[in-house]
Amino acid sequence: MFYGEYEHAIDRKGRVIIPAKFREVFKEQLVERLYLTRGLDSCLFLFTEEEWRLQESRLKSLSFTKAEARRFNRLYFSGASEAELDRQGRLLLPKLLKDFAEIKRDLVIVGVANRIELWAKEKWTAFMESARPTFEEIAERLME
Repeated sequence: MFYGEYEHAIDRKGRVIIPAKFREVFKEQLVERLYLTRGLDSCLFLFTEEEWRLQESRLKSLSFTKAEARRFNRLYFSGASEAELDRQGRLLLPKLLKDFAEIKRDLVIVGVANRIELWAKEKWTAFMESARPTFEEIAERLME
């Protein structure tokens, strides 16, 4: 569904252009609404409405009597915002989420199958430098 990595910059109004390949997927799947929230590893997650509803359902099924589930759901959902692209294919990044991901200007937009991740360029570079050497080891452990 969403694949690849693309470097972009946010404009003065806090908007970023979503890659054309991703916008094509939105068009093909008749996506009108997106959801943006805090992700893991200090990035942001962007979901189509359909995928957001699946994630929401999974997370709502966690027991609210467990402190860890309450804490995660609070952080995850309190940072969420409904989003739409403007006619130029730009997405407005709320200040709260930009601050969370430490996105100042340059960012990398990454397709990760069912979601899109938005990373501060420096954080993505650091992640890749630390993760790349262990790629094959991780594959061996996960694909057993």
